[in-house]
Amino acid sequence: MIIQRQEEVTDAVLAVMERTGDSRLRQIMVSLIRHLHGFVRDVRLTEAEFREATAILNEMGKLTSDTHNEMVLMAGSLGISSLVCLLNNGDNGTTETSQSLLGPFWRLDSPRVENGGTIVRSETPGPILFVTMRVQDQAGKPVEDAEVDIWHSSPVGLYENQDPDQADMNLRGKFTTEADGRFWFRSVKPLGYPIPTDGVVGRLLAVQDRHPYRPAHVHALVFKPGFKVLTSQVYADDDPRLESDVQFGVTRALVGRFERHDAPHPSEPGIEAPWYTLDYTFTLESGEARLPRPPIK
Repeated sequence: MIIQRQEEVTDAVLAVMERTGDSRLRQIMVSLIRHLHGFVRDVRLTEAEFREATAILNEMGKLTSDTHNEMVLMAGSLGISSLVCLLNNGDNGTTETSQSLLGPFWRLDSPRVENGGTIVRSETPGPILFVTMRVQDQAGKPVEDAEVDIWHSSPVGLYENQDPDQADMNLRGKFTTEADGRFWFRSVKPLGYPIPTDGVVGRLLAVQDRHPYRPAHVHALVFKPGFKVLTSQVYADDDPRLESDVQFGVTRALVGRFERHDAPHPSEPGIEAPWYTLDYTFTLESGEARLPRPPIK
């Protein structure tokens, strides 16, 4: 098709997209073109703005490495990650769900930890946290022998891959649920933290006058054949930024009670007050058990 007017550009591209053999890819590409071209017309994107946009995408790709994923940060900061998650879980977005964002810091091959063990692998000062979690199916039945990855930031708000003072795999561990669906461990209370702001995402937040902070949370990834892999974040109910998470990840179902205890621990001598407990239940949905691609190594 030889194009004479700007209106014909969209028609020409759509005609090509409509010839895509794969039906799902065809649906996605046709919709993408309609929305992208509509966006360009809606804002009347200038040539200079278009060049700047392509340069930004190139920069985001260059900033992504084995230890940092700028694309994931941007998707979260625009609410895309949260929207995709909620559309595809909780009975296709109709009910509450334990599913949440994977985040940019999940790693494969976390060390195995026996139930009741600790995931603290180097000196990590902070309030002690005792965690008990349960995995169930949608009928409320316990899920035994589920494999659960746990990871979270330190009491200064850093993951171990960001902090040279922490041992490799500090505050990470892999657990197996028992017959009642439970697993439990000891750690330290995480702190909310700023996402990296030395790249494209940081510049966006600055010009929008947005803070870069995520509320404190504990990550979990639950794997069990016959169920959809669950990735979750359990947020601390005492964090002041629950309602202004820079990644739009907090839902009511994901707020956990980090209960503070100011008396000595009844069975663990030497633990200084305050110490905390967290009890939380994850609900798995039936589906294919397929692990996501790790954002970092």
